[in-house]
Amino acid sequence: MMEISKLYELYLKHPQITTDSRICPKDSIFIALRGENFDGNKFAETALEKGCAYAIVDEQKYQKPDDSRYILVDNCLKTYQQLAREHRRRFHIPIIGITGTNGKTTTKELVSAVLGKKYSVLHTDGNFNNDVGVPKTLFRLSEKHQIAVIEMGASHRGDIKTLVEIVEPDYGIITNVGKAHLQGFGSFEGVIRTKGELYDYLRAKQGGNKVFINADNPYLMNISQGLTLIKYGKRDDCELSVKGEVTGCSPFLDFRWYNTQAGHWNEVHTRMIGAYNIDNMLAAACIGLHFGISEADIDEALSKYTPSNNRSQLTVTNDNKLIVDAYNANPTSMHAAIENFKAMHVSPKIAILGDMRELGNASKEEHQRIADELKTADFDNVWLVGEEFYNTKSGFRKFHNIEEVKTALQTNKPKGCYILIKGSNGLHLSQLPELL
Repeated sequence: MMEISKLYELYLKHPQITTDSRICPKDSIFIALRGENFDGNKFAETALEKGCAYAIVDEQKYQKPDDSRYILVDNCLKTYQQLAREHRRRFHIPIIGITGTNGKTTTKELVSAVLGKKYSVLHTDGNFNNDVGVPKTLFRLSEKHQIAVIEMGASHRGDIKTLVEIVEPDYGIITNVGKAHLQGFGSFEGVIRTKGELYDYLRAKQGGNKVFINADNPYLMNISQGLTLIKYGKRDDCELSVKGEVTGCSPFLDFRWYNTQAGHWNEVHTRMIGAYNIDNMLAAACIGLHFGISEADIDEALSKYTPSNNRSQLTVTNDNKLIVDAYNANPTSMHAAIENFKAMHVSPKIAILGDMRELGNASKEEHQRIADELKTADFDNVWLVGEEFYNTKSGFRKFHNIEEVKTALQTNKPKGCYILIKGSNGLHLSQLPELL
């Protein structure tokens, strides 16, 4: 088996890696990853025929001993990850690791926008935040980058530990902890422990124990011992680097933030829906100040950021105004979205909400809890989509799936309404805006 250092030397001579046999740039290196429904080993020969210089495989039967272009390793995924870590170690720039139950992608985008005012920033594209996506991001590191913001997601215990050992971040931020992926984590306590693996890594790292932390979050504060804390939050606390408060939310979030060191307030009018996004905004302001971004540049970056990918978006159609947050959903984010919609001084209001996936044994209870909350929300109409919501005890209109919603809209399309659309990605509620 070839050592990682030797493989990396090979990579430096052929600095393009592909894991998709349909995309094989000339002289690139193909790594045969496996998925639930595919085995990349089967496509190694095809990748070489299409122009790859080497194919890394982890099944001996797919290696051709008389062909030096095949490289056999124990595990292709681990090799991919170790190569990415080797690449990351070439760059002596600050790397910020971001995780959390909710808001990590938005925070990553906001932090990158703020830091981009002064630095050349590498950041995670989209939601490439898993054991394959994170290495893919690290391989994009180049000499032009001055700082990196890497998002790390988790759905099982140990996921963050795996990712931080690849990323080796210098700074960390956990946006929050909430009830999500309970099927994989086992419990809310399992969520806290897994997200806390970022803190564990930084706590043990020589000279790398700084974290940006929401001081309002007791769960995070409880697990932050032994770390250097750079705090932000909404409460009045002299230890905060940045504090802030919501000043408006109809429908876009307006807020102001206070630079404790400078001693004055900044007003920001954003293009984001949701009072809950103030925590993400304050995190970005806090990180920006730490890295020497001016208040004026922070304000400009936050005010100009426009969300995409069905996260906290306002979509205006010919008939309605839609608050689209249909990328993901869990009990914590669903509650926040409902509370924000309740607080908006607009009418009439319709909520179209889809199931929250991967809650395991807690699913029935958590869906009923949301249904009960909706009973007191005083919305003009509520549509619930998915089998879990369908089985709740409530008088709301229910649909088994998105196709039933589409059929209903053909004869009963709302007009002149504000409509909240939120649910797990698997419910496909992101197909609704074009019909509303």
